[in-house]
Amino acid sequence: MVRNRPVAAGFLLVVLVSCLSLGQNAPTQPAADALSKIRDEGIARSQIMPITSYLTDVSGPRLTNSPNIKVAAQWVIGKMKEWGLSNPHLETWGPFGRGWSNERFTAAMIKPYRLPIIGNTKPWTPGTNGTITGEVALGVVTTQADMDKYRGKLRGKFVLAMKPRDVTAQFQPNATRLTDEQLQRMANPPAQPQGNGQRGPAGGGGPRGGGAPPLTLAQRNKFYLDEGVLAVIEHGNATGGNLAIQDGGDPAVNAPAVPIQVVIAVENYGLIYRNAEKEIPVTLEINVDNRFYDDDLNSFNIVGEIPGTDKASEVVMIGAHFDSWAAGTGATDNAAGCAVMLETMRILKTLNLPLRRTVRIALWTGEEEGLLGSGAYVRDHFAVRQTMTLKPEHEKMSVYFNLDNGTGQIRGVYLQGNTAARPLFESWMQPFKNFGMATLTARGTGGTDHTRFDDVGLPGFQFIQDDIEYDTRTHHTSMDTYERIQAKDMMQNAVILASFVYQAANSDEMFPRKPLPPPPPPRGGARGGQ
Repeated sequence: MVRNRPVAAGFLLVVLVSCLSLGQNAPTQPAADALSKIRDEGIARSQIMPITSYLTDVSGPRLTNSPNIKVAAQWVIGKMKEWGLSNPHLETWGPFGRGWSNERFTAAMIKPYRLPIIGNTKPWTPGTNGTITGEVALGVVTTQADMDKYRGKLRGKFVLAMKPRDVTAQFQPNATRLTDEQLQRMANPPAQPQGNGQRGPAGGGGPRGGGAPPLTLAQRNKFYLDEGVLAVIEHGNATGGNLAIQDGGDPAVNAPAVPIQVVIAVENYGLIYRNAEKEIPVTLEINVDNRFYDDDLNSFNIVGEIPGTDKASEVVMIGAHFDSWAAGTGATDNAAGCAVMLETMRILKTLNLPLRRTVRIALWTGEEEGLLGSGAYVRDHFAVRQTMTLKPEHEKMSVYFNLDNGTGQIRGVYLQGNTAARPLFESWMQPFKNFGMATLTARGTGGTDHTRFDDVGLPGFQFIQDDIEYDTRTHHTSMDTYERIQAKDMMQNAVILASFVYQAANSDEMFPRKPLPPPPPPRGGARGGQ
């Protein structure tokens, strides 16, 4: 901390140089002084790592509607009150569905020899009602022919429901930062071929070559239940004893029953599968205690604010999703984003800087199940997306900033096609070039809560961040813990957010907007994915 304090003078110099070079978009001298104070408070007296520790180490996994997330939310409400934020509260939305928690998980191979198994259970799946023991059977079921093949052979067995996968040597480092070349490509992307605009391979219409259509997940689950399996066992897409786990059931009260589902480390899975394939008997013992909670089917968002002065009816919002999956403690996804936003509010309130517009923080639940919390908030406050019916608050909403890409430092902004915002961001980024923040890309990014604002024509932005270990180690895995958080990056991110919020709250004009989008074409009522 101490070694960072002398940088404040250099930071102020950069701000003043920016004032001279950027004309009317540059901050005034009082604003430059305020930005320097923000930087000093956010680096020299940062509270971001204690905040992160409480959200992860103390609260544990924050699955939506679980007991843990409710404990974590009450801690946040307490901190908001301690800092002097106005009207900190839980804003109910729903219904979401049943709460769920895992109270116990143990697993071991006991024949042909004893070996502890690294694993865990999937959220919203049942438990074992004590320790159960049984033999392993292969049961990879993807087509009707597979069901015919295994029918009558799986009762009372632990079923290996996937083929093992190759685990290649990791010659590339897990943790990386964006290179200058990568950032340059983001700022000046090549022309993209026409496509569906989604990340990853496009969805197909079934297997190639006219084969039988694959079974749905619901059909597979019903088959395993009808066959009376002890549990369904899978491996995740992580390695090195890491587990990547998401939900195995639906939180809805009337959701179809699902079998007990366990994910184990790919290294353990491969060993068991190869022995079973050789027809060497393998026996496992597993104890899973999972609990459901039906007392409150609604969920909530956590909201607090700092009231503005002469433009108090206009709002600048910041947010991040508060929920996580249950394998780890949800550190990089997304206690990191929540801690940055909470620290942003603490900095602004501690410094008591003048804010013309109201600054509001919202921490969302239900993001992992389909951006549900932020979607409900936008629908209740701003607009109904399906009809593009605008509500009075829509006119008063200036801008929303979101953070949900891990612990890595901010390197720039996705403009979401809002080219009118470029001059503002160029100006605001000038003092942070020494933080490595210099990239603007016109393209958008999806999969997180800012898109709910963008969908109804409100300025909503996500930041470009260094990946660090996000996709390689932490995203939705058991390794997503406090140890993966990078303190320096987090402190810098909070300084950037606080500076952006200060300038957005005090600018003469509301943030520039894109034209309102038309209502979307009608589609089915599926729950949606992240």
